[in-house]
Amino acid sequence: MDYSSLILLVLAALGIVSGNSTVTIAMVVLLLLRATHFYTAFPWLEKYGLTIGIIILTIGVMTPLASGKISISQVMESFLHWKSLLAIAIGILVAYLGGRGVTLMSGQPIIVTGLLIGTVIGVAFFKGVPVGPLIAAGLLSLLIGRT
Repeated sequence: MDYSSLILLVLAALGIVSGNSTVTIAMVVLLLLRATHFYTAFPWLEKYGLTIGIIILTIGVMTPLASGKISISQVMESFLHWKSLLAIAIGILVAYLGGRGVTLMSGQPIIVTGLLIGTVIGVAFFKGVPVGPLIAAGLLSLLIGRT
């Protein structure tokens, strides 16, 4: 077994031990791609995986609006409540950080490893969700002064 597969296996085990199915499923899918020698999927996933993930995440977040569980009046009322206004501001900040993160990750790929390890630990042990690398990279770009 090669080191990449071993690392994926360890991360899958961390997902199982921590009860985080997101990490477990992601690692098992990647292991299956390696085991079946479906290496042509990796460049495609590297290029489009993040975009597809963001699309799916956005669909999940917007489903209550689309299904009618959140009405247009509730959306309009959100501009009148301080918590909703704060949520809008935080959403803008996080989107900005995510944009900086994408730029940093593509410009300095060496940083990706640390961000991924930190994200997997955060997902596995702190019940986080794996959107952390973009935000973490955005925060890192602010700290190290890179865009």
